[in-house]
Amino acid sequence: MSASTAPARRPMPADIRARKGGTKIVCLTAYTTPMARLVDAACDVALVGDSLGMVLHGLPSTLGVTMEMMILHGQAVARGLDRALMVVDMPFGSYEESPAQALRSAARLMAGTGAQAVKLEGGQHMAETVAFLVARGIPVMGHVGLTPQAVNALGGYKVQGRGADAERVLADAAALADAGAFAVVLEKVPSALAARITAAVPVPTIGIGAGPDCDGQVLVVDDMLGLFGDFRPKFVKRYADLGGVAGAAIAAYAAEVREGRFPAPEHGFADEAKA
Repeated sequence: MSASTAPARRPMPADIRARKGGTKIVCLTAYTTPMARLVDAACDVALVGDSLGMVLHGLPSTLGVTMEMMILHGQAVARGLDRALMVVDMPFGSYEESPAQALRSAARLMAGTGAQAVKLEGGQHMAETVAFLVARGIPVMGHVGLTPQAVNALGGYKVQGRGADAERVLADAAALADAGAFAVVLEKVPSALAARITAAVPVPTIGIGAGPDCDGQVLVVDDMLGLFGDFRPKFVKRYADLGGVAGAAIAAYAAEVREGRFPAPEHGFADEAKA
């Protein structure tokens, strides 16, 4: 979806759900106000992902991300959005204990950020929690396949759903849809399995490393802009090399300062203002 065809008003979770099988849903992560403004101009959904822990804070995984971090960045993103639906990730440890804990955490996130929905990871074992939240007015986006918060249990960032494991991932997605999730992220699953799941569940699937047949796509914005170093997952297409551009600009600035060429006279101020 281009900026010229972005929605004129903010879609709500029910609107995203109604897009099942229709125009592809466009989602990117955002963590700051300036980036949120750029995402808002072209996307349907802005996801304040817990990937911010790795992308912005240099953490080795998403496990160290706190509720306070999610709220702080969620507030920043909210200031940059007018048209995109804002979804905020629930951080590790904030919802797994019980549906009641999840409700307290989700309420805190939504009240603290102004988000329209939350996202949580996990399949069949989280269906009760999803249903509990939805019944209490909290829209939930699900997330199955590779669930980064469970990276230690999964043995790394491996493709999920190959071979006999496909039925588990399909059942996970179906359980979340049945529990009331308005959409389900499918991360790092075989393309053919993602197509099966998309055909089987009544809510939109949002793919990341899940092939072309999902109802929408999401990427980490810093990855697709080439801002996050040399990190190049197979499923990421780089639409720009802003990291390279920024590096060259910083090097040029440093050289000009050392050589005395910056600041030049036009960058300074006269003793008296001109009339």
